[in-house]
Amino acid sequence: MHVLQPKQTKLKPEEVEKVLSEFNISLAQLPKIKIKDATLEEGEYEVSDVVKIERISEGKTVIYYRVVSI
Repeated sequence: MHVLQPKQTKLKPEEVEKVLSEFNISLAQLPKIKIKDATLEEGEYEVSDVVKIERISEGKTVIYYRVVSI
């Protein structure tokens, strides 16, 4: 991982359910990230996994969620 690349974490199924219920959405409503995206570690992610992305913006950590798609 490059020093400028945001921290990415693969969520466990129970964490996914918590995020979906917190935002009152379904898995299909999450923004997508392609499985071949250069930022994803090859072989670590599968289609329908949820990725938590932590970016630092103006000194604050901002969290984004993405579902891995084809």
